[in-house]
Amino acid sequence: MKLLKLVPEGTNVDFMRWRNVALLLSTLLTVASISYTIYRGLNLGIDFVGGEVVRVEFAQPVHIDDLRSRVGRMGVGEAGITTLGNDRTYQIRLAKPPGPETASNVMVSKLRVAIPQQYAGAKVDAGESVSGKVSEELADNSALAVALAMLGIAVYIWFRFEWQFGVGALLTLAHDISMTLGFFAFTRLPVDLNVVAAFLTILGYSLNDTVVIYDRIREDLRKYRKMAILPLINLSLNETLARTVVTSVTVLIALGILMAIGPQVIFGLAIAIFLGVLIGTYSSIYISAPVLVWLGVKPDSFLRTDDKDSAQPEAA
Repeated sequence: MKLLKLVPEGTNVDFMRWRNVALLLSTLLTVASISYTIYRGLNLGIDFVGGEVVRVEFAQPVHIDDLRSRVGRMGVGEAGITTLGNDRTYQIRLAKPPGPETASNVMVSKLRVAIPQQYAGAKVDAGESVSGKVSEELADNSALAVALAMLGIAVYIWFRFEWQFGVGALLTLAHDISMTLGFFAFTRLPVDLNVVAAFLTILGYSLNDTVVIYDRIREDLRKYRKMAILPLINLSLNETLARTVVTSVTVLIALGILMAIGPQVIFGLAIAIFLGVLIGTYSSIYISAPVLVWLGVKPDSFLRTDDKDSAQPEAA
């Protein structure tokens, strides 16, 4: 049986032809994402803003849209509602209201009275509090974790390859994270600890794709010492294209299924990683590779002086 090949053998795509267009597009979108995120802010979940979490069990199936509509009319502020395995058990998250700590207790009391009145047989558990101080520490630690991960990755690439590769990896990761943040700022999807875990996953995936391409570029730099840098990078990208496409498509299929039929509680995680994989696949080709050209990398950049003098052309 003939094997299915998503990328035919002998594929030769001129990726570098569009590097300047990609740079302009990526720069505009990145600046827009960062600016909009600063202007609008993120819709932080209860993990980061504090509040109450209440679990409700109903005697009969309840549609989440109906529950969300009724809770919205109870005067408890904006509530985040997710299913817990079935349409009879829900988790209601209430953001911490302004004022004293007792204000959260008042909101929970309203729910415990109002929900059984509207849904016969419903049971509302006591609220689980997340204090503002703990939430602030979680937000700070999450931002620190993402920043340290990016820095550690850049340092690793620097020592594993050369400093130009480290700069390229750092710019690629910053591009991927800023674009994902912009998406969450625009869509107002809640950002909780699951989404932070997704950001760290995006960093790992993007790094993995970038390292594979960088490793092939370094091999070709040693093999084709007299080939011009743009054809050499195109060659390396085409040599790794099959691996990039197959890996990305496989991950996207799995994430697409999670987004379509998975539980609501992990929707933010799934969509963040889905978007991150798409952006990471693009950036590993059009950010990490062209950066080497912009930083002045040439086929003989990493050769010793005596090697440069003795190097002979091996490819045209």
